[in-house]
Amino acid sequence: MTAFREQGLSAPLEEIAAAAHVSKATIFNRLGGRVGLIDAVIDDVVAGELRAVIDDAWSVTGAWERICFYVGAMRDLQYRLPAVNDVLLQEFPDSEQLMALCRIGGDFHDALVEDGHAAGVLADEFTPDDFHALTLDNALVLKHGRRPSREDYDRRTEFVLGGICRATRPPA
Repeated sequence: MTAFREQGLSAPLEEIAAAAHVSKATIFNRLGGRVGLIDAVIDDVVAGELRAVIDDAWSVTGAWERICFYVGAMRDLQYRLPAVNDVLLQEFPDSEQLMALCRIGGDFHDALVEDGHAAGVLADEFTPDDFHALTLDNALVLKHGRRPSREDYDRRTEFVLGGICRATRPPA
């Protein structure tokens, strides 16, 4: 599943079949095609890491610190693991497991924004839909745009965080 991890979930089935020492027809016969293959390997390819980011974020104390951790960890995962962007962009909506991951992420965004508003660290007008849009915008750029250097990418993460917080963030 290295091809999925490195190239995303749209990696050529020929490469995946060759790496598994089977024919492309075998993938179709045993799994029904790409979506069946994705469902069979999604935990190994990306789901575990996405869930770990969310679980780790829940363990961070303080709404602002949790938001910073999550945004940084999620953007890091998007940069390192192209398959994450395919999940976020819902590239394979027939995959029940991918759609379940999207719902988990959406529920987490809802809770994160609610906590951020309650703590007074997020701009009042910032919504879970805004959080989702920022994540999707990033996925689109990484999947279809010119990939920035890691240094520029990390610097821009700070701009994202600076833009969603209140102008006068409470002291940590």
